[in-house]
Amino acid sequence: MIQKKICMLGGFAVGKTSLVRQYVHSMFDERYQTTLGVKIDKKQVGVDGKTVNLMLWDLYGEDEFQTLRLSYLRGTSGYLLVADGTRPESLDRVHSLRLTAERTIGKAPFIVLLNKADLADDWCIPEDAIEDMRSNGWNVLKTSAKTGAGVNEAFELLAKEMVRE
Repeated sequence: MIQKKICMLGGFAVGKTSLVRQYVHSMFDERYQTTLGVKIDKKQVGVDGKTVNLMLWDLYGEDEFQTLRLSYLRGTSGYLLVADGTRPESLDRVHSLRLTAERTIGKAPFIVLLNKADLADDWCIPEDAIEDMRSNGWNVLKTSAKTGAGVNEAFELLAKEMVRE
């Protein structure tokens, strides 16, 4: 069996924990719960005929008061960068965290998740910012931890990219 570590990276309250909960347990909870340190979940998936055990590291949200513990990134096979589509400043955090991850673990597969797509009326991330990331070769997906839209697809795409590496 193949084992791969995925880190969830993003700012405070962008929906990292909710995305993991939706992916692993098909659940959504309206109540906000702050992640303290790191929470680890597991999910077994099939990729290209192989069984892959995904270790999902849900790291606390980085903001101006706390920074990412680089030791949490060690052994990471890939990562998901999460932004809140209703808060454009969360996209700035995604850019800085990608640089931090690359400096720490080197090149590894990653996907940018623009979460809270269910709040379309409140969406603030401009399409040109999304296209800029895509033109740089980044995979960018819109997700909703609440409805489940795009969640399975995001984790499955990252799992495929990690297995092919």
